[in-house]
Amino acid sequence: MARCKLGFAITGSFCTIRQNLDLMRALSADYDILPIFSYHAASLDTRFGKAADFIKEAEEIAGKKAICTIPEAEPIGPKHLTDLMLVSPCTGNTLAKLALSITDTPVTMAVKSHLRGKKPVVIAVSTNDAIAGSAKNIGVLTNLKHYFFVPLRQDDYEKKPASLVADFSRVNETLSAASKHMQVEPLFLPPL
Repeated sequence: MARCKLGFAITGSFCTIRQNLDLMRALSADYDILPIFSYHAASLDTRFGKAADFIKEAEEIAGKKAICTIPEAEPIGPKHLTDLMLVSPCTGNTLAKLALSITDTPVTMAVKSHLRGKKPVVIAVSTNDAIAGSAKNIGVLTNLKHYFFVPLRQDDYEKKPASLVADFSRVNETLSAASKHMQVEPLFLPPL
């Protein structure tokens, strides 16, 4: 029996990329993973690690080449390369682009192409401005068909009062629900 094909799209929330690669490794037991990187995640080295190392690790986990360009991402929908799409971490920048249908990164093209098949997209938010500038984009996406959110919470309400981050331990549960076109509840969790 064929395993579910999961597009795992990583954007530039650099402080959570390590956590997401560990998540990718865990999910690889149940899913056939296609790694996808935004331009920033694929090219910027930060204090959290080197982009090339992250890509290499994702390719080793998935056993296939990562998608890092718009032309590589465009065939995802027409060639039925994914059954589910996970954007984790999803930055405020990517939230805004998805909410406004802007397709100028490999991740936004991957989502757009995937949605041609009316298939679920799961968003795992990680942004410091979620309760500020990005709140309206979260609202827009929660009202669009085929978008589902990993439950999220304030991660440090004293030092970063506008920041929200997905509860990455709930990704598998959210993927399962999204495959049935259902949203996991509650969406907003109490702060840690």
